[in-house]
Amino acid sequence: MKGIFILLFIFFIQVVTGQNVKSWQLSEIPIRDPYILPVEEENIYYLYSATFGELRGPKGRQGVCTYKSKDLKTWYGPFIVFENPKGFWADPNHGIWAPEVHVYKGKYYLFATFTNPNDTIEIRNDGIPVVLRGTQICVADNPLGPFIPFDLNKPTTPDNWSSLDGTLWVENDSPYMVFCHEWVQINEGTFEMVKLNPDLSGLAGKPKTIFKANDAAWVQRMDLLGKKYKGQQIPGYVSDGADIHRLPSGKLICLTSGFGQNGYALSYAISESGKLSGPWKHPEEPLLAGGHGHGILFRTFDKKLMLTCHCPNKSPSTAVLYIVEESNNGISIKTKWE
Repeated sequence: MKGIFILLFIFFIQVVTGQNVKSWQLSEIPIRDPYILPVEEENIYYLYSATFGELRGPKGRQGVCTYKSKDLKTWYGPFIVFENPKGFWADPNHGIWAPEVHVYKGKYYLFATFTNPNDTIEIRNDGIPVVLRGTQICVADNPLGPFIPFDLNKPTTPDNWSSLDGTLWVENDSPYMVFCHEWVQINEGTFEMVKLNPDLSGLAGKPKTIFKANDAAWVQRMDLLGKKYKGQQIPGYVSDGADIHRLPSGKLICLTSGFGQNGYALSYAISESGKLSGPWKHPEEPLLAGGHGHGILFRTFDKKLMLTCHCPNKSPSTAVLYIVEESNNGISIKTKWE
């Protein structure tokens, strides 16, 4: 009987929204930069993803979708929660990166990275154009949206920066965004912190660098690894995938992603002060290599600490889950979750 009700619910959603909502196993969902939000009052996990393939919003523009699950195994979706609006600063046909949804003071906030490839903010010395890319914050009343941008004319991150992968962290009752300043613009990609307005509508200060990608010994220069950007080998260190978590000891960790000898990899930095300002230290080796990247940590409804990230670092990519053990001085992978 329960199965019949689920099928009827899926059919109803398809009819009402026109979306091809169906049942998926996690390994079947094409996704990069996965983000899982547990909503305890609903006993539902939400998996957020950029639209992919032929999937678009109702007006045919790129957007963000979500899938719903009660057990992290069987997922129902996709449900469109955001579509690039008319007059938006970003290209409506360019892919969206790293969508995250955070609950803050009774509202749901979407942090996502957008790009305008037609807005060149500077030309590098080697002639490569740096285009406007940044994290935009949007707001909604529930996890299914629709999410509305605070500003249609520019990203929340500085509009003369190429930035990405913004995430929310609250310190001393004040909201902050932690994000990455892209290596393409500055060669040594950085992780930045910046205070936000109390309603998250914009920046309340100037960004401050908390550490550089190559502060970690395992991170390698892209040109020395033979990697190319726009057909050229450029000397840069990739900074990707910030996510903040507090350890039982009170210390902070910031998940990071970049390129090492074993390809795209996921690691973390640790702030022993327990503050975003650090100082931050890095393990000698990454947590997961071989194509794992852009991870986030979350707790299940039975309080397990879990990590989700994408792997492999190429298309098609899917989300993978790991059970994580935490100590006073870091985290380790306990087992892959099947």
